[in-house]
Amino acid sequence: MRGDGVRVLIVGGGVAGLATVAALRDWGATVDVVERAPGPDDSGTGIYLTGNATRMLDVLGLREPILDVAVEITRQRSANQRGRRLFDIDVAALWQGVGPCASLPRAQLHRALLAGVGDAPIRWGRQPVALAEEGAVIAVEFDDDSTARYDLVIGADGVNSTVRRLAFNGRTARDLGQYAYRWVAPRIDDEPVWSVQLGRGRQFLTIPISDEQTYCYYNDGPVADRPGWRDELGATFTEPAAMMLKALDYVTSTLHAGPNQEVVLDSWSRGPVLLIGDAAHATSPNMAQGAAMALEDAVVLADSLAAAGNIAEALHGYEMRRRPRTDWVLSQTHRRDKATGLPPALRDLVLRRLGEQMFRSNYGPLFTQP
Repeated sequence: MRGDGVRVLIVGGGVAGLATVAALRDWGATVDVVERAPGPDDSGTGIYLTGNATRMLDVLGLREPILDVAVEITRQRSANQRGRRLFDIDVAALWQGVGPCASLPRAQLHRALLAGVGDAPIRWGRQPVALAEEGAVIAVEFDDDSTARYDLVIGADGVNSTVRRLAFNGRTARDLGQYAYRWVAPRIDDEPVWSVQLGRGRQFLTIPISDEQTYCYYNDGPVADRPGWRDELGATFTEPAAMMLKALDYVTSTLHAGPNQEVVLDSWSRGPVLLIGDAAHATSPNMAQGAAMALEDAVVLADSLAAAGNIAEALHGYEMRRRPRTDWVLSQTHRRDKATGLPPALRDLVLRRLGEQMFRSNYGPLFTQP
């Protein structure tokens, strides 16, 4: 069907929301966007885009402006906490024919997506406070007391989704027992390598995101913001851990900390209300699939709407198409999280012998089109 005369509300102006705006631009619908943040966000740390993510950027016509400001990652390296190498992956070869892997500051990705959707109407500092079905449409009340009616409401508002809370009986994300610290430090290595050190149930990750910057990620235990986490990180892991921590002494504003969470729902839609991206299926970040799944969601949703006879049929077809893929990512993140909890000697032995094979099998189904 065509979108002529259809009114769509997208809640969320992040990766999922802006990608959906781009995906729907030729469909013909009237699209409104609301975002609870007061304006474009220049904060944040870094983001890693696997080949299936950059493939979707290509479909959306956004690959070039984003990759122009990104670092192409050619290799992933895994080591134990003493720095002993476990296995390497040539990710350029792994994702060949799909798309390059790239990393960049999250704020630059957001700016590029905003530029890509041009003059799309975004109401900053707004979010819904009530959703009510009125026949085939959804009546939406916003926090500025305004109201409007839409044929389709898309919740693209992240792991702590307002749309999910309003339309899905208050369903919230669940904590995974992982507290993560993210920050940006100076880049010290010219090699474009994603590098992780594995401790017992903990990981320290570095990724170059520009000529000058490195994105750092430390996955700690379940206790939030422990006072001694910096000392423990520096003592547990080899360099560049201690060097990367020094950046926090003079750029404290780059530190972002919070629990890793996941979202698992029996259905992503309630009538003409649909959740996409992290609002629908957030997972542990260990496969770096959050942005990729959101971008794929946007493209598949646009395809489903164009191919269906009505919105209800489109949402059903969309979920049937996306479920196997997002369920795969969820199952693989669980497997990878469990592997990090193995006794270090056993984990190191397994990863030296089978790490590359396991890595390839984790991503296998994602090499195909969504």
